[in-house]
Amino acid sequence: MPFLTLLLAALIQGITEFLPVSSSGHLILLPQLTGMADQGQVIDVAVHIGTLFAVIIYFWKDASAALLGLPRVLRGKIDTAGAFLALSLIIATIPVIIFGLILKLSGLDDMMRNITVVGWTMLIFGIVLYWADQTGKTERVAGHWTLRHAITMGLWQAISLIPGTSRSGITITAARRLGYTREDSAKLSMLMSIPTIIASGVLLGAEAAMNADVQAAKDGAIAATLAFLAALVALSLMMRLLRSVNFTPYVIYRVILGLVLLGIAYT
Repeated sequence: MPFLTLLLAALIQGITEFLPVSSSGHLILLPQLTGMADQGQVIDVAVHIGTLFAVIIYFWKDASAALLGLPRVLRGKIDTAGAFLALSLIIATIPVIIFGLILKLSGLDDMMRNITVVGWTMLIFGIVLYWADQTGKTERVAGHWTLRHAITMGLWQAISLIPGTSRSGITITAARRLGYTREDSAKLSMLMSIPTIIASGVLLGAEAAMNADVQAAKDGAIAATLAFLAALVALSLMMRLLRSVNFTPYVIYRVILGLVLLGIAYT
């Protein structure tokens, strides 16, 4: 596969995975707007793995605490902060797994991979993000996360399987409506991405591995590395900006892109 295709797919995934602008929507648009060949499922899985490692490293303290707490959860002991975080992340991931299986088995996931769907979801959920960000209180921090809030954010996250919605965008929207600060809304969203990316990687990775060859594996490794570097930079910049800037710039981008895509789709 041409290096340019690998580079663009990695940069798009790495930069947009943690920004509320939809990485999957941009990956769908890449071949449709550039005329390039579709990067394929192997590369899609690879760039997601790259961003997975980026968020784990950036939030290593929380990620490692959840990992260490997982065995306690499996033994039915929720007696540490790490165990509670692990349980909350598991609960928040269940809705997206169920909805993902429904879409995969019904074939709806492929049917929704088009400019029209991405255009509408970019526009609608961009406006919803603006509403939640402007009206949501800022009285909660990540340490106040509850199981009820994990379930609520998990249900919102399931909607992100509709291309263009944005997993980070919809979970940040949910967190802002629940009263979390902007920075902690993003933190919870990023932590939720870890089990979600792992689940999607298992679901899609098995199918992709069956059709992959040595060259595809090499291409995937290159794409994963590039996506990891891009994601680490993008994540660091976004978390710093949220200390002084709201989500309006991302909303403006979503609305403009949504209108452009709808203009293309209907003409």
